[in-house]
Amino acid sequence: MWNHNYHVYILTNRDKNVLYIGVTNDIDVRLQQHRENVGTNNSFTSKYHCYYLVHYEHFTHIEHAIEREKEIKKWRREKKIELVNSTNPDWKFLNKDLSAY
Repeated sequence: MWNHNYHVYILTNRDKNVLYIGVTNDIDVRLQQHRENVGTNNSFTSKYHCYYLVHYEHFTHIEHAIEREKEIKKWRREKKIELVNSTNPDWKFLNKDLSAY
């Protein structure tokens, strides 16, 4: 059976001063890819060491996930921060929390 799990996610760096928004169909694998690319400067996340997950949303249809990703990317930084604060006010790094997902 096909796995319909899609995630929109927000990553930050260790100092929590950079934000990255992405979409994926396998969040565990994607987070590992971001971590493995750190320091290579091949992408935004590698250049700015963004691999700490601070927010994610689950979708069962890729179209909805892509729509949401585009919506969030258009927001001003302050609104993105409000979104993270609404679900993760302490900005805890959630990477390990997903291992059971």
